[in-house]
Amino acid sequence: MGETRYFEAVNDALDRLHDLGFEFGEVGDLANHGPMGSETLAILGYPDQVARWADGYHRKPHHERPAPRFAIDAHDEESWRPALGRFDRAGDWEQLFDRELAEAPWREVLARWWSRLLPGLMASFTHGMIRTAHAVRSISSTPSPTPLQLDELARGLSYWAARYRALPGEARLRGRLSVADAVATLPRPDLEEGLEGRLARLDGLPGWDDALDALAPATLQRILGDMTAEFAGVYLAHPEVFPVPLVHGVTAPAAVRMVLPHLPGDLHERSVAAVWHVHTAMLLGFTGDRRGEAEALARAAGTESPGFTELVGRAVENGDEHVMKFTEACQREYGLRPDPRFPAAVMAAQERIAGAQETIQHL
Repeated sequence: MGETRYFEAVNDALDRLHDLGFEFGEVGDLANHGPMGSETLAILGYPDQVARWADGYHRKPHHERPAPRFAIDAHDEESWRPALGRFDRAGDWEQLFDRELAEAPWREVLARWWSRLLPGLMASFTHGMIRTAHAVRSISSTPSPTPLQLDELARGLSYWAARYRALPGEARLRGRLSVADAVATLPRPDLEEGLEGRLARLDGLPGWDDALDALAPATLQRILGDMTAEFAGVYLAHPEVFPVPLVHGVTAPAAVRMVLPHLPGDLHERSVAAVWHVHTAMLLGFTGDRRGEAEALARAAGTESPGFTELVGRAVENGDEHVMKFTEACQREYGLRPDPRFPAAVMAAQERIAGAQETIQHL
């Protein structure tokens, strides 16, 4: 796939999807995946199919984006901080980032706001950051970003800011454990109450504070690889969990890896620690026990999985945005570290998400 075909396909999709709101769904909090799915399909080597996929995605009834009301001053913390996590201020955020990106280089804007938004990485279950990361991959592919690419970066950052969600405590890489050992030693809560209830009381859950400081300092790229491999195994081990949420245990750190080369060095460790913060919340929010996590690597090694060429083809044929994004992230991570949990998790996700789609259609 040539860079020109990728560039043209992504920009064409951004044009087709430009009028979509940030969210859709009856409760209004399902993230718009149109730009992310289109960029993923192009990077997977299928730019000729992007337009048709984007048009199909456009038919989903998204909600209108909130209109701007009150200007946000990027230089006044008393102006921008109270607007964090206020979805009704999404239009104000979008107006701010449009202005910022018109006045300064995009990497400068990204670094300033990545630092400010990082404590709220849980925004829309990491979709704010992931949408930003896909926009960064697109915009960094050319020395002359188009207005559509800059606009998509503004929207990714706006969504992150408007759905900003801070978790209690602060994760730091000051412990002694590997990612695998930290996952294994984290106590899992009783899952009687719903997800929001569990997330609301994270601060009082046994093991929460210890987990935030559990990871040992190491090469940050290696920690990211440990995270994606371990959470591919977590995904494999928990078929009882609705199949979409836990894919973000892989796609979130894989997205951070895409952005790190464009950030100043002092933000790298903070970014990796923030991913672990979210990972810990995912484990406590969705899993009540370890199930088969300890055996996931051995089970994956004993599973005959297709190669990624076939898995990518299946993902494109499936067409689900989460299937494609998860497949692409696992393929990229597998290229850095050929762990059998990646193809096994992709195969499981493709089957589980397809099954969930059929169930929903028959409800």
